[in-house]
Amino acid sequence: MGEFSWPVRVYYEDTDAGGIVYYANYLKFCERARTEWLRAFGVEQDIWLQQNIGFVVRHVALDLRAPARFNDELTVTVVPQRIRKASIECTQEVLNQDGKVLCVATVTAACVNLATMKPVAIPGAIIEVLGRGS
Repeated sequence: MGEFSWPVRVYYEDTDAGGIVYYANYLKFCERARTEWLRAFGVEQDIWLQQNIGFVVRHVALDLRAPARFNDELTVTVVPQRIRKASIECTQEVLNQDGKVLCVATVTAACVNLATMKPVAIPGAIIEVLGRGS
């Protein structure tokens, strides 16, 4: 599967007292990009939520390499590494407008039944559209 990119601008609310992006906000940037990645394949998560199926982050690791600052224009990438029966593993990067990598995230999102919070197989319709993107 190829790389997906999503633009993000740093707002004042994203920064700490020093004017740099607060580390936890990189997780939000990555979450938005993964949501838009799925949307680009026609996967609207609210429809699956109505069926008690959702993706929850099971594991994440951040490698913070350089700071982003207020008003920076960033690009957040999503590169799926592995799609398993009940999870998706992705590598994500946050880059500044010069293409410098500011943060690298590795994320595993599990597909769960939201009523029981137990893992379930990723629905075939989702697997099918993601497979077409490879």
